[in-house]
Amino acid sequence: MDINPNTQLCGLLGNPVAHSLSPAIHNAAFRELNLNFVYLAFPVEDLEGAIQGIRAMGNLRGFSVTIPHKVAILPLLDGVEKTAKNIGSVNTVIKDRGRLIGSNTDASGAIQALRQGDVDLSGKRVVLLGSGGAARAIAFGLCLEQPIEELTVLGIDDTERTTLAHDLRSKTPVKILDESLNPDTLRMRLPQAQLLIHTTPIGMHPNIGETCVPKDLLHPDLTVMDIVYNPLHTQLLKDAKTADCRTIQGVEMFLHQAVGQFELWTGESAPVKVMRHVLTSHFS
Repeated sequence: MDINPNTQLCGLLGNPVAHSLSPAIHNAAFRELNLNFVYLAFPVEDLEGAIQGIRAMGNLRGFSVTIPHKVAILPLLDGVEKTAKNIGSVNTVIKDRGRLIGSNTDASGAIQALRQGDVDLSGKRVVLLGSGGAARAIAFGLCLEQPIEELTVLGIDDTERTTLAHDLRSKTPVKILDESLNPDTLRMRLPQAQLLIHTTPIGMHPNIGETCVPKDLLHPDLTVMDIVYNPLHTQLLKDAKTADCRTIQGVEMFLHQAVGQFELWTGESAPVKVMRHVLTSHFS
């Protein structure tokens, strides 16, 4: 599809953005469905000015939002979807008849990645490693959208962890536990868990040999999801496979949050196979 005066613009708002794979993923999807859309990455320092420009210009359909603007953008929007409001951050904006509506597809992306991995969340005990932005999204997705029995948050930052635990207890019906992330708390909590979700940067390129989970604590009744997607096969996932755990790669959450964005903007079912191919070919 050639770019013309009717082309709808989507893009990424963040700083930095040069490393992002979102343009490659979304433009491949637009081409596959022959949609008159284009996606560009915009390095943005002046977020308020950028939002004013978005309001003023036509042919703008929606945006991804990344670091450092996921929280700062909230008061600049006309509305925020319930889960995004509870999470306290937005990764997606839809421009609809001049109104800017915020959403968070990190939560739905994580849930969809688990569903695609045939993980039954009903009544399960979940251990979540980390308490940052991605952890918040996943935690609220699990506690609001899925009937899990118990969520244990093991975090490195005590203030961040206790704040997340407090928010979850006050806004969801799920039993919430929180403790520092260390070998002792892992040894206490993992034997009874059915799902482990890792959201810290540990094991991310270039530190690909690192993991915060001793491999002797992994057991066959445990499903392990690592949201780190570079490398595709983190040390945690390698150890989990050796322990006969079911494993879910981080690229799946990244993929499905992008799928959610695509479908919000276009109203079309996303070409998931095409989008997955773009991602896996980049990291393989």
